[in-house]
Amino acid sequence: MRVYLDHNATTPVDPAVRDAMLPFLSGDFGNASSIHTPGQQARAAVETAREQVAALIGAKPQEIVFTSGGTESDNHAIFGCLFPSASSISSASLDHESTPRVITTAIEHEAVLNSCQELERRGVAVTYLPVHRDGVVDLEQLRAAIRPETALITVMHANNELGAIQPIAEIGKIAREKGIPFHTDAVQAAAKIPIDVNVLAVDLLALSAHKFYGPKGVGALFVRAGTKIGPFLFGGHHQRGFRPGTENVPGIVGMGKAAELARLALDADSQRIAVLRDRLERGLLSQIPDSRVNAARAPRTPNTTNISFAGIEGEALVIALDLRGIAVSTGAACSSGAVEPSHVLTAIGLSAAEARSCIRFSLGRHTTEAEIDFALRAVPEAVSQLREISPAYRKPASAR
Repeated sequence: MRVYLDHNATTPVDPAVRDAMLPFLSGDFGNASSIHTPGQQARAAVETAREQVAALIGAKPQEIVFTSGGTESDNHAIFGCLFPSASSISSASLDHESTPRVITTAIEHEAVLNSCQELERRGVAVTYLPVHRDGVVDLEQLRAAIRPETALITVMHANNELGAIQPIAEIGKIAREKGIPFHTDAVQAAAKIPIDVNVLAVDLLALSAHKFYGPKGVGALFVRAGTKIGPFLFGGHHQRGFRPGTENVPGIVGMGKAAELARLALDADSQRIAVLRDRLERGLLSQIPDSRVNAARAPRTPNTTNISFAGIEGEALVIALDLRGIAVSTGAACSSGAVEPSHVLTAIGLSAAEARSCIRFSLGRHTTEAEIDFALRAVPEAVSQLREISPAYRKPASAR
């Protein structure tokens, strides 16, 4: 039996999404910028997908820009706000009278954190807000960090490792009161929890199709009408001049179909998956001593749980479970192979050793009760075997 519990890394392409894409990989191969019939057929398909993605997040179709994925969307939002014109791309010509500032958090995805580090190299001041033990930012600390020169606030919607959901609507209200553009990386939130860009009061929001059963290599950036943002790439005048490059029509069509399916199934999927996730948590905690759910008290996406198993190395457990037919991860797929412990887990107060003992289980649309039962047998067995050979684990006195 193979059990896939790593949906935060990527999801399988839904069969309906694949079927929607196939015509545009064969006969309907037109360039969406061409004015002839094949081109206009492709253009119509792209615009339908734009409507489908917009509907998922409560946006207007003209506010959706298709990209190559979440990383590009995040980068464009951040650099586009700080460098709003082509003449301000170099650090010597920032379009600000004084040193601009950006506010973000210590637990962002690398697409945001590394972008912010590059901003610092270009002369931008960045404030990295800490989070509580539950992985949630403190709103009062955010308010206190705002300065007259603050040019952008960027806070992720849901954390990829913990599932912790940030108070985005409250942050959006603060940003709007201060007249500061607000960006959120919603890659791990989309299709798991309801999103309405107007309720959240965000100006920029990043999405990635492969996180909700669409194809890899395509994403979207919501840009609220009137938001001052510059180009990130330079070339032709595609997508109203906002993002150059020939549109990836099959990928965009697939993302649109995935967004439509996600919108229609959101409530049912979320409720069912949450029940399975909670069952997995309870079962593992009851069977495995010295185990703990990280950010358990935070509002979380319904599919994600991050559990510490004291005395073991998370990577060893990932391998042990893979040999038993279960796919899980130690955290962000983008950080696989990293030697350092997760910056997210150390930010919530875990020691390096504790952070390395954590496993992320992320369930999906096709996860079944039988698969959870299988995991509830395999994980305790694997943890027990690893602890037997671990010099870092001391058995409870009652078990000696």
